Amino acid sequence: MSVAPSQTLKTLLQMRELILAGELAPGERISELAIVERLGVSRTPVRAALLRLAEEGFLEDIPSGGFAVKGFTEKDVFDAIELRGTLEGMAARLAAERGLAAADLAPIRDCLAALDTLVGASDPGEAAFSGYVALNGRFHELLWDLSGSPVAIRQIERVNALPFASHNGFVMAQSKLPEARAVLAVAQDQHRCVVDAIANREGARAEALMREHARVASRNLRLALGNQNSLNLVKGATLIRRAG
Repeated sequence: MSVAPSQTLKTLLQMRELILAGELAPGERISELAIVERLGVSRTPVRAALLRLAEEGFLEDIPSGGFAVKGFTEKDVFDAIELRGTLEGMAARLAAERGLAAADLAPIRDCLAALDTLVGASDPGEAAFSGYVALNGRFHELLWDLSGSPVAIRQIERVNALPFASHNGFVMAQSKLPEARAVLAVAQDQHRCVVDAIANREGARAEALMREHARVASRNLRLALGNQNSLNLVKGATLIRRAG
């Protein structure tokens, strides 16, 4: 008897949340039976979720069999952010090389306008940052789509699945920093510049801008690592092994 896709997806999301919340700690061996009992599901969706989480990088194989929660060094996190920037840069270059019409760029320009409204707020509080997360996610996904490359999109989604490597990984952490508004303004200016580069078919410039854009996240990570209140707002921060 096959398991409904919705049950498999629900199990995956629940297990991912347990890891991100620190309820399954780095290095901890995953007990399939314990997960079955905890979530009240059969073994089939749990096994499917374990395989998917391993593919996403949340779990690692144990030589004796099974999986353990994967921990990440600070260097791992910086490398993941750099990889995302490289892949998104490639997507931006491909989009520029396609020679897109104004109508193709209309949705991402509308998203830019909505982001301008949020970023221009006189006092960007936590609610504004939450709104920014949603719009920023839409901006990046629209950019990926403009590449016209399913292969590139699939690889970007894969690295973006790691919460601290995603384009929204440190947005909420920014809200606790004194320079929060300035950081948002810089990121938004990069958004606008990359769309203009794509419209003008400047592939190399579009690629360089997206790679630099990812480095804003690296900068925010460094700031968050020095501020526990900020780090507590980074989803999956419990997976990061701090440097001694």
